[in-house]
Amino acid sequence: MEPVTHFLTGACLGRSGFNRKTAYATLAMTLAAEAPDIDMFWGFRGPVAELEHHRGITHTLIAAPVIALVVVGFVWLLHRFRRSEPVIAPRWALLWLFALIADLSHLLLDFTNNYGLRPFFPFNPHWYAWSIVFIFDPVIFIVLLLALVVPSILGLADREIGAKKTSFRGRGWAIAALAVVVMWWGVRNAEHLHALELVRSGDYTREPLLRVAAEPHMLDPFSWHVIMETNDYYQTAEVRTLGDRVTTDDFTDVIYKPPVTPAVAAAKQSYLGKVYLDWSTWPVTADRGALPAPGADFPPKPDWHTVQFQDLRFGYAPLTSEGSQPASDSPLSGWVYVGPGNEIEGIFMAGHQQPD
Repeated sequence: MEPVTHFLTGACLGRSGFNRKTAYATLAMTLAAEAPDIDMFWGFRGPVAELEHHRGITHTLIAAPVIALVVVGFVWLLHRFRRSEPVIAPRWALLWLFALIADLSHLLLDFTNNYGLRPFFPFNPHWYAWSIVFIFDPVIFIVLLLALVVPSILGLADREIGAKKTSFRGRGWAIAALAVVVMWWGVRNAEHLHALELVRSGDYTREPLLRVAAEPHMLDPFSWHVIMETNDYYQTAEVRTLGDRVTTDDFTDVIYKPPVTPAVAAAKQSYLGKVYLDWSTWPVTADRGALPAPGADFPPKPDWHTVQFQDLRFGYAPLTSEGSQPASDSPLSGWVYVGPGNEIEGIFMAGHQQPD
C-alpha cells in the first residue's frame, strides 16, 4: 500500500490498546508500520534499481525483527533526549514486540494488493500477491483516518464543555476501524474468487486456458480486470460480479505473445531485463522497432530496436472499467534501446534513464 495507509494502520494499532501497555507504543507502531519502505531510497540510484530493491529484503519475515529493533532504538534515543522531562520508563522488550507486530502489518497490507511481495526472500524468491485491493484503497484510507481524527474532534468538544479529560481516547474507534478493514478484505476476497470462477467456468478463449488472474479496481469491489493466458496469446476481460457479466472481445482484447527477436533476447539479458522478469508475473516483452522510449533524452537511431517490458497486471485503468490501456501508456513499463549488434544503448523507466 502507499505510505500514508501504513502510517495510519500503525497508529490505529497503537491506539487499539497497545498504548495502554507501555509508553511510546503508538509512536513505535506508527513508525514500524512504515519502516519497511525505507528501501525506496534505492530510487536515488535510478528507477530500475528501485524496482530491483523495492519490497525486497526489508519486506521479509527475516528482516522484520531487525527493523522492529531499529525502530525501538530510535525511540530509545528519543527517550534519552527527553530524560529531563517526566516520562514514564517504557517496557523495551514489550515495545519491540509491538513494533514487530506493526512491521508485520506492513507485509500483510502489501500482500493484499496486486504488486505483491517476497516475504520468504532470500530463501524463497517467489512473489506472492492476494490481489484483492489496489495499491491505494480509498475505503481503507478513509476508515483508518476517521478512526484517528474523530476522537480528537470529540476531545475538543469535551474541553469546550468542561468535561473530564479521557486517557487513551479513541480505543473503540481504532478497534472498529481495524475490524472494518478486515471485513472489507473479506468482501473483496469473495468478489475476487467470484470473478475468477466466472471466467474459468465460461468459454472466453479459442484455446485451452493455462492460467487466469483478476486485478482489482480502486473504487468498485464488483469490477475486476481479468487476464487469461493461452499458449499463443493473452486475452483480457472486464468482469462485473454484481450481475455475473463478463465483457471481452476476440479481437480488441487479445494480445498475441510477441516473437523473441535477437533484440528481445539481448534486452532480456540487460540489467532492466533481469530485474523486470524477476519481478513481473505477467510479462510481455515486445520489439517496438525504433519507437522512442517515453521520457528518453534521445530517440533511437534508425537501425536500433526499442524493446518494451510490460506487466499485464497494470495494463488497465484502475478507476474505470474501460479495459486495457495501449501498450505505450502501460504503467510500470520498462524500455531498452538495443543497437544493431545487440548491444544495450539505453535503459529507461518511469520517464527517466537508468544510470550506468
